[in-house]
Amino acid sequence: MSAWTNEAAIRRWAQTPPEALAATAVDGDFAKRHLVNPDVLRLLGDVAGRRVLDAGCGNGYLSRMLAARGAYVVGVEPAQSLYEFAVAAESTEPRGIRYVQADVCAMPDLGAPFDAVVASMVLQAVPDWRDAMRACVAALTPGGRFVFTCNHPCFEQLWSTWQRHGDYRTRRYLAEYEIDGPHGMDFHRPLSAYLNALVTSGCTLTEVVEPALDPSLAAGGPDGVEAYADLPNFLIVAATRT
Repeated sequence: MSAWTNEAAIRRWAQTPPEALAATAVDGDFAKRHLVNPDVLRLLGDVAGRRVLDAGCGNGYLSRMLAARGAYVVGVEPAQSLYEFAVAAESTEPRGIRYVQADVCAMPDLGAPFDAVVASMVLQAVPDWRDAMRACVAALTPGGRFVFTCNHPCFEQLWSTWQRHGDYRTRRYLAEYEIDGPHGMDFHRPLSAYLNALVTSGCTLTEVVEPALDPSLAAGGPDGVEAYADLPNFLIVAATRT
């Protein structure tokens, strides 16, 4: 069992350098742009005039994309530097987004229930991820849509092993363990852990997506990204609160 606490994980993510936040401020990085965002937006559907919670919003790029589509967005982010970046972006170009600095597991009163909650690339970075998922579902109105994304538990280190070996390799799957990243810590859990927790949280699973990269885009992407055309590095899940 990991000794990491939410507070320690948040402090680590808060050390993300400003240039990294700025580089992904419009629509995320290459993978988010081509593999995550399109399905997240599709699964959320028409958000115009709807209240949407961006749980663990990071630098706020997805909050800004949703606001541009007419949503009333609340973004919750615990890490100080990420929260400050999002607030500064809203001050520079107001979109009507409300940002709140808080742990996703212990969100304050955010007003009326939300029509949709999105937690993109968040749960795998939260030690107390079950509490985070329950909080996201609790924030929804009955019938509301919950969409979360994470590194695919079966292929989460796809890029790095493909670069080294030309294929995907893993030695462990069923155990929970830590994965040290460039800006923060992620935590491996089996796919069944996420899906079973979703069902017991009071949601009905509606769609699971394992996005593949268009091979024509692989040639122009970073070295090793061609692996994404054959194996899914991301898992996108949509559910409805019952």
